[in-house]
Amino acid sequence: MARTSPWVRLTLRTVVIVYLVLLVGWPVSLVVRATFTDGLTALRDALTDPTVVFSLKLTVSVALQATLLNTVFGVGISLLLVRTDFRGKRLLSALIDLPLSVSPVVVGLAIVLAYGPRGDWFGPWLTGAGVDVLFAPLGIVLATAFVSLPLVVREVVPVLEEIGTDEVQAARSLGANSLQTFWRITLPSIRWALVYGVVLTLARSLGEFGAVKIVSGNLEGRTQTATLLVEQRYHDFDHATAYAVAFLLAAVSVACITLVTYLRPAHGNAR
Repeated sequence: MARTSPWVRLTLRTVVIVYLVLLVGWPVSLVVRATFTDGLTALRDALTDPTVVFSLKLTVSVALQATLLNTVFGVGISLLLVRTDFRGKRLLSALIDLPLSVSPVVVGLAIVLAYGPRGDWFGPWLTGAGVDVLFAPLGIVLATAFVSLPLVVREVVPVLEEIGTDEVQAARSLGANSLQTFWRITLPSIRWALVYGVVLTLARSLGEFGAVKIVSGNLEGRTQTATLLVEQRYHDFDHATAYAVAFLLAAVSVACITLVTYLRPAHGNAR
């Protein structure tokens, strides 16, 4: 196999680094610089603003709930796809990737049509039962869970395919039931892939904007998440608060990315 010229490798590396700096590094660094233009004043003012604090708490709560939902159902769907054969398996696998290809705004609109008071299916029934989906935290959780659905599944499925079913069958032959097999054999085998998927899901959930804006109504102090607050404060020329909250969201994302970077080697040795 022919070796690549050192100059070619250096050129490709330089192009990639410049691309990432211009697309990601430089814009994010400008947000950081704008946040700390007056020292810690912007952060201090933001964190003492009741509206900002509420939006941050709501964002964290929604992200944790959506991550929990996608973790539980993501593992279940992964096991279903890898260890069972049924009609429509390919269709189900394709539907799981749908949130990655559909605009979040379309997702929000679909939730409105499905669960709104004038919806065709569950909306009127939920409204009659006193369960509010639109303009309520429940709708925000549903929208966030929808857009982040594939992340756990797409991390766990390849690992399940790699480890096969030999150990599972051996455990069952020794008398272990399905729950014991899962906790003692399957879960330890997929633990790093699962953690990797959970971290990505959490990061994605914290930053969701489009679908949440449609279903939440962006009601200040009620359904306004941190991303929605950033947009509103920026358009209201309260740039200091907008930059501060954006910085906090970016800092959490960077922390998640850093965690994923350290987990990646372990992911490669999931067994």
